[in-house]
Amino acid sequence: MATEPPRPAPPAAGRPEGGRGRCAGGGRGEAEEAAAQPAFGASPDPAAAAAAAAGGRRRGLNGCVPLSHQVAGHMYGKDKGGILQHPDGTVLKQLQPPPRGPREQEFYNKVYDSDCCDSILLELREYLPKYFGVWSPPTAPNDTYLKLEDVTRKFNKPCIMDVKIGQKSYDPYASAEKIQQQVSKYPLMEEIGFLVLGMRVYHVSSDSYETQNQHYGRSLTKETVKDGISKFFHNGYCLRKDAIAASIQKIEKILEWFEGQQQLNFYASSLLFVYEGLCQATTVRLSDVTLAEKRGVPKGLLSGGDILEYNNNIHVINSTENGKIEASVSKGLSKFYALHKKAYSKRHHSQLSLKVEDLEQDNMWKSSTCITQEHLNGNVIPQLEKVFCHMPTEIKESANVEVRMIDFAHVFPSNTKDEGYIYGLKNLITVLQNILDN
Repeated sequence: MATEPPRPAPPAAGRPEGGRGRCAGGGRGEAEEAAAQPAFGASPDPAAAAAAAAGGRRRGLNGCVPLSHQVAGHMYGKDKGGILQHPDGTVLKQLQPPPRGPREQEFYNKVYDSDCCDSILLELREYLPKYFGVWSPPTAPNDTYLKLEDVTRKFNKPCIMDVKIGQKSYDPYASAEKIQQQVSKYPLMEEIGFLVLGMRVYHVSSDSYETQNQHYGRSLTKETVKDGISKFFHNGYCLRKDAIAASIQKIEKILEWFEGQQQLNFYASSLLFVYEGLCQATTVRLSDVTLAEKRGVPKGLLSGGDILEYNNNIHVINSTENGKIEASVSKGLSKFYALHKKAYSKRHHSQLSLKVEDLEQDNMWKSSTCITQEHLNGNVIPQLEKVFCHMPTEIKESANVEVRMIDFAHVFPSNTKDEGYIYGLKNLITVLQNILDN
């Protein structure tokens, strides 16, 4: 295939430059394998660029910047390699030293060959980041980067998790020293079948991210791995069961592919999970009064001394005349504590009615619940959890979720099923299903 096909369209207006997550994966900080280890195929010599000052590197890389929201792998500026964001929105993964780098490049070349007619490889494309060939900066033509799709680009508040899959994190050609090194990092790998390498979770309550690194994943045991994984799907208010259900479906499709192929075995490869942390466009109305915007009331002030608050797209109105409160929520629940505080300050005994309509699902899901204002203190968040987090199955299945395979420096031809990877996928599905059921 051509090494540099046409680039994707430029980023949409208003979207910041810079990546949203680890989309193609970096190296794992592994010791360099023996040069005699076979490569997946022929490839140009990769770069061995040393880390330097970020400013100087950016100037030399034609506007490329370190990938933000990266949760695992080599970090640009800290490690020998790293991942960059190209100005056109794609991700640049620096080729690792031989034999890992050439092997990964040849894997992508083989799968995305324009002349490929292998049904197994054609289907595999569905589960990988799109590949756009290789790229080198004009000022360093010997540095080679894989040019890949940024899987997180479509998300506003991406929640990202990198999970290494399989019973072995070393390949069949690893030395005894290498095997011991990898086993010692996480002795439970063979029994559990996967390892959390890092995660980044958006919390709507604080409008901030919580991050966990590889040490968090390595601390998980058979008894705690379920809770450890569930942490990724908790947004600070509740468990995102919709994202869990959608993730299970995505993994099951990948599992079907592995069950049906016997030509490739994957070692030290990962699944990248991404889901939207910002709730879908939602409208919440408390009581049946109209919104302030429709009344033509100036922003910030109402008649009778009432105050109109603007808290990150949540508009709260207190009326001293009828004790009614109304709110419009367009981008999630990040400031619902403000609603709680203002509502509780008016100790009326009127009823508050919450009606939630998911606009992006064509009003497919509608639910309502009533709570008395005198019981708001301490109870509003559990009520909101019931409304926003216990969604019917059809909503869960349509959640905005991506699950992609990444990191292919240890992919080898085979004539048998990849039982280690299959074991890891099945065990991960079981853990996720237990989280969903319980």
